[in-house]
Amino acid sequence: MKRVHVYIGGRVQGVFFRAETRRAAKQFHLYGWVRNLPDGRVEALFEGEDKNIDEMIKWCHIGPPAARVDNVVFREEPYTGEFSDFTIEYY
Repeated sequence: MKRVHVYIGGRVQGVFFRAETRRAAKQFHLYGWVRNLPDGRVEALFEGEDKNIDEMIKWCHIGPPAARVDNVVFREEPYTGEFSDFTIEYY
């Protein structure tokens, strides 16, 4: 099991990035949250199986059709298992 904290930059707000991230995370059986940041980026925290996390990070490099992802920065953190769902959070 793995946990990653992800920051996505580019045209990622106002393009359904959070909703599509939640949909993709649920498809990959991941837990955690996603939210918009005041600086225009999207931040997400994913927990789940290693291979599913890897697929989700690949997805983050593309995003939904209206998005333009310029960069994705992520770091692994210790897995906690604290989540039971994947939610949209508000900063």
